[in-house]
Amino acid sequence: MIYPVVFLLGGIFGWFRAAKRGGKLADKLQYGVVFGMVFSIAALFIAIIVGKLGLG
Repeated sequence: MIYPVVFLLGGIFGWFRAAKRGGKLADKLQYGVVFGMVFSIAALFIAIIVGKLGLG
């Protein structure tokens, strides 16, 4: 499914964002997990909306 891929992309995005701000390893991991969850939830809502509209 698409959700593990979206979680991974969000995690990578969060990791780089924390690194850009000068974060330590714990900061990078936290940002990665949080961004991964946010991206996954957004993908879930998009999938639900597309399903309800009959586009997918």
